[in-house]
Amino acid sequence: MSDPTDAGRGAHAGSRRAPGSPLLVRIWRGATEVGTADDYLAYLETTGFAEYRGTPGNRGVLALRRVVDGHAELLLLTAWESEEAIRRFAGDDIERAVFYPEDDRFLVERDELVRHYQVVHVAGWG
Repeated sequence: MSDPTDAGRGAHAGSRRAPGSPLLVRIWRGATEVGTADDYLAYLETTGFAEYRGTPGNRGVLALRRVVDGHAELLLLTAWESEEAIRRFAGDDIERAVFYPEDDRFLVERDELVRHYQVVHVAGWG
């Protein structure tokens, strides 16, 4: 049986976690005006998403969007092999969100802190 925490293989699919080491998911939430959501996602493709892909130990990103009260709420879930991998992306304070120069132009709401979870079960994701 395959390891259920071995999901989300991305650009660094060849890298490995220590046996028994759980995959970690980092979750951030923000919101844009509905009319700028696609532009912000395109901006993220060249900033945050590109930086995720370029960070050893990143296993992928899932971006979710829903429209609520005239805003496009975005939830970004990134998968990581370890806290050390998260530090390579976020710096020493892994609880702090990472922002980019043009984020203020798009975001009408944003969480300054992120949440981290251990993946304990995956089924049907690919």
